Amino acid sequence: MKPNIFLFVADQMRSDAMAHMGNPASITPNLDDLAQEGVSFENAYCQNPVCVPSRNSFLTGLYPHTNGHRTMHYLQREDEPNILKEMKNNGYEVIWIGRNDVVPGDRPKTEYCDEYYDGVIDANTRDAENSEVNHSADINEDSQKLFDNMLSGDTYYSFYMGKLPDGEGYGKTDWNCVKKALEYIERRSKEKSDKPFFVYCTISFPHPPYACEDPWYSSIDRTKLPPRRPNIKDIPNKASMLYGINSKQGLNEWTEDRFDELRATYLAMVSRFDHQLGLIKDKLRETGLYDDTNLIVFSDHGDYTGDYTITEKAQNCFEDPITNVPLLVKPAKGVPVKPRVSKAQVELVDLPATIAEMADIELSYTQFGKSLLSSVAGDELHKDAVFCEGGRIHGEEQAMELGHGPKSPYWPRLSTQYSEGPEHTKAVMCKMDNYKYVMRLYEQDELYDLVNDPMEIENLAVKEEYQEIVQEMKNRVTQFYMETTDFVPNKRDKR
Repeated sequence: MKPNIFLFVADQMRSDAMAHMGNPASITPNLDDLAQEGVSFENAYCQNPVCVPSRNSFLTGLYPHTNGHRTMHYLQREDEPNILKEMKNNGYEVIWIGRNDVVPGDRPKTEYCDEYYDGVIDANTRDAENSEVNHSADINEDSQKLFDNMLSGDTYYSFYMGKLPDGEGYGKTDWNCVKKALEYIERRSKEKSDKPFFVYCTISFPHPPYACEDPWYSSIDRTKLPPRRPNIKDIPNKASMLYGINSKQGLNEWTEDRFDELRATYLAMVSRFDHQLGLIKDKLRETGLYDDTNLIVFSDHGDYTGDYTITEKAQNCFEDPITNVPLLVKPAKGVPVKPRVSKAQVELVDLPATIAEMADIELSYTQFGKSLLSSVAGDELHKDAVFCEGGRIHGEEQAMELGHGPKSPYWPRLSTQYSEGPEHTKAVMCKMDNYKYVMRLYEQDELYDLVNDPMEIENLAVKEEYQEIVQEMKNRVTQFYMETTDFVPNKRDKR
């Protein structure tokens, strides 16, 4: 029988939140162990720094621009491809647990999976056919109650809450999802089935609000936190979106101790995710399924977590805290692997091609990813460039995400998105070797030397001596768009 595949997905987790990526305050033993069994990709990048566009991309192998997925409110059309559909159509039992952000809430998920469980309603009454409600909004009911009860003053737009009393309120849905995943693994180990399984388990932590219960909350040593990136208001030539968010979030008077508490709470949420990963790994081992299962762990995008004196994320900015994500692959037995932390440049858009090769199937549609299995086996040359993109053109009101007033904790970002200035306009990131270039449609381009300037502070694009590198990377962006702007559908129409 073909190998099983299990995707365990974080929401808003930055790569440097893992201990094996050099964060001395992080507690991530299960993620760190995976880097000893399989491969952890140090240079993995998402294709959009917010949830919906990123998920639409990594589940299809298509870039956000290809089908116009550049907003939180444009989900997949019925005729769009998706790796969940592909796996179901190729004989896998597909189990979808947790966040959606892909299929519109008024459409059933029958085409995509055999079972769907959102972490809120019991799976006995929520299957793939009976799944019209979408519980994956950025701020759910539990979160909003916490905001209303706990935040005020200059804390409100920070997303910081701190220690939760227990695991029964905010964050409970993740425990529900992990429990359902464990129950499924146990059930499958006892069933006689001629189908391999494909589990897509996608949970909410460490997505803000920054809040976590013990023992994780108290476990992070605040004195070991790495330095925070400087305040954006003191850095010239960055994206106007960042200055706009910073001016509204009200964090410029915060002490470093307050930021340390926020950042430590975020790392506690990451540590809780790591613990839940450990439960999944242990159950797969206990049931004898671990060796025959490809385990892929990653996040849809990252989080600023106080860097540049900004929290959360931004839709058309591309600093490493929000674009450089965890991506770890532990292959099933028989798949060649060289365990290590790899420096190969990879993208989340590579996941469908990787999954297809693991399952020995042909994808039924054109896509732009490249299988990671040669890099899992030891190849350090995967792609010469990786990309991330976002924003809109002037006049695209449908991409502004209108409707959030000052009561929304997202108001600093969303109100900046409403502007018809350059703040929320189109941009694309291209990373090649040590350089990261950002082409912006209506404002100053950016170029950073990530070796000499890892905090992305000095914009080299404004310097004459770097114009040759800027032009080289502009040429690579042109090639990127030529290769990926569209594709011819497989279906032929009658003339």
